[in-house]
Amino acid sequence: MKTIDRLKPVLVTGGTGYLASWIVKQLLDEGYEVRTTVRNLAQKDKYAHLTALAVKSAGILQFFEADLLKKGSFTEAMAGCELVIHTASPFKISGIKNAQKELVEPALEGTRNVLDTVNATESVQRVVLTSSLAAIFGDAIDIQKTENGIFTEAYWNTTSSAEHQPYPFSKVQAEKLAWQMAEKQSRWDLIVINPGFIMGPSLTQRIDSTSVEIVIQMATGKFKTGVPSGKMTFVDVRDVAKAHILAGFTPNASGRHICTSADKSFLAMADVIRADYPEFPLPKGFVPKWLFSLIAPFVGFTRKYVKLNVGYDLKTDNSYIKKDLGMEFLPFEQTITDHFKQLLADGIIKKP
Repeated sequence: MKTIDRLKPVLVTGGTGYLASWIVKQLLDEGYEVRTTVRNLAQKDKYAHLTALAVKSAGILQFFEADLLKKGSFTEAMAGCELVIHTASPFKISGIKNAQKELVEPALEGTRNVLDTVNATESVQRVVLTSSLAAIFGDAIDIQKTENGIFTEAYWNTTSSAEHQPYPFSKVQAEKLAWQMAEKQSRWDLIVINPGFIMGPSLTQRIDSTSVEIVIQMATGKFKTGVPSGKMTFVDVRDVAKAHILAGFTPNASGRHICTSADKSFLAMADVIRADYPEFPLPKGFVPKWLFSLIAPFVGFTRKYVKLNVGYDLKTDNSYIKKDLGMEFLPFEQTITDHFKQLLADGIIKKP
């Protein structure tokens, strides 16, 4: 049990990220003193949105330069903090040339470097780590190995590798390392958040996230002939941010937390958008698996990925996060609608 002093600064690593920006915003809105790390302090345009948020908030924001792969670079930012929220990790599921270098090493070494600094910083009492549902399973077909056809926090991804599903592999490796390091000491405790597929409005106009890419592809007619079948696990970015903060400040919080709000298909996402924007060339049905398998390499997926993921319905149990952190979730329809509105407002998606 850890009671974090709310007057002490909170460190959020990788603050310019899609999720981290929302964590920073929510902490600032609640009046906290927030520290966050960026790779290069000279590139002020990369974190201008956070500077603007801080001005409008009741909190205080400080920026520090740090690099996941540079030992000791988080020391200054962490000094005097009791709570560290570690979100910084690469997220790529397609277009990967060297998985070991692009995903696995930054995820592992980044986690090791941050936690080495935690071990060396006497003030730190708790670390909240952003893991992923990808650390619980690798492919949708893994649902067949579960006891009741539902994923819980008891499961670990055992099917991914640097060659197959490298992003899930990077997440499971990093989370396992974090638990190993946490167990070797007794001063700080580790709380892990395992989000599903994160959607919802972004605080920046960046388009290099997978969630934004998928909405753009849908809106521009890339999936007009149909989307692959099978239910995904969705969650709103604002809820994931809230979960991290609750995990930080709930004294009795413990363990891993599946953070999902809805198990829905990509077609369900298209249907939500179509209700408000019927003019877009959105998919109206599922594409047959054999056909998707044919075109998969041209849209950034391997045929092995299609074989093990398309057509399988994911089901997750989010009862623990509700009980342990008192989490409540936004409706799926609101997540998708708000996300689409933001992309339209920022001119990232244009009306046809």
